[in-house]
Amino acid sequence: MRIDPSRSSQPECDSVYLSIVVPIWNGAERLSVVLPELAEWIARRPFRIELILANDGSGAVTSRLLRRFAADHDNVVLMDEMPHQGKGSAVAAGMLVARGKFRIFVDSDLAYPATEIDKILQVLESGSDVAVACRVLPESRYVMSPTFIHYLYTRHLLSRFFNRAIRALLLPGLLDTQAGLKGFTADAAETIFDRATISGFGFDLECLYIARMNSLSISQVPVLFRYDDEPSTVRLLRDALQMAGNVVTIRLRGPGYYRVPVGLVPSPAAGHEVTEGDLEAAS
Repeated sequence: MRIDPSRSSQPECDSVYLSIVVPIWNGAERLSVVLPELAEWIARRPFRIELILANDGSGAVTSRLLRRFAADHDNVVLMDEMPHQGKGSAVAAGMLVARGKFRIFVDSDLAYPATEIDKILQVLESGSDVAVACRVLPESRYVMSPTFIHYLYTRHLLSRFFNRAIRALLLPGLLDTQAGLKGFTADAAETIFDRATISGFGFDLECLYIARMNSLSISQVPVLFRYDDEPSTVRLLRDALQMAGNVVTIRLRGPGYYRVPVGLVPSPAAGHEVTEGDLEAAS
């Protein structure tokens, strides 16, 4: 998926250390709280950060809010000319426009407090190509209202079943593929998002599979996660069926995800690490 950088209102500057990508589709009321929280977190960091707001075809109210926020903050890149295509498309667009040494995307509801971005960044700085929030690690913590206990018996249990199936069929060893907080080095982001094709919620699966196919290291990071609202079980079932179709699509497209010609480099999933000799043979 190639994105034309001219579609964003990106200012000229050098040495961006961290890019934070926020995919946005409506939700002006929520964003009026979330964006200042992110801005405050960014202001306390000693390095240059760009905040990329990837507006996925939001309505007029949300678009006006984003334009006002961008006008008031020099470090904001507003991508405001995209049609509504889905979260995956918005994340990919933001990642390919980003210039940071490290690039992290967060969901627009900020279910992971801004301070959790530090954890992902630290793992990337320590050498991982990809760092993903993992809500099921023993060290992870949940903040939720007692009124959402029903959540534990609907969405949570169904999500765990889905993740088990994904580990068996596509991504062995990864405990939580759908968390809305993931980070990448610049090279990993360009390798992954230039090849990503799924625009819906199944894009997480495709991105992680591309990382695996190209022998990129993936670290799972314990996080604090807050439940502020209880999603519909019907929507969860619908999304799960859609992602089941995505699994089939990803497996069929698998060989096309390599960044070197197919047939010259055996699959990392089969236990082969890409070597300099492989790359020389491919050139």
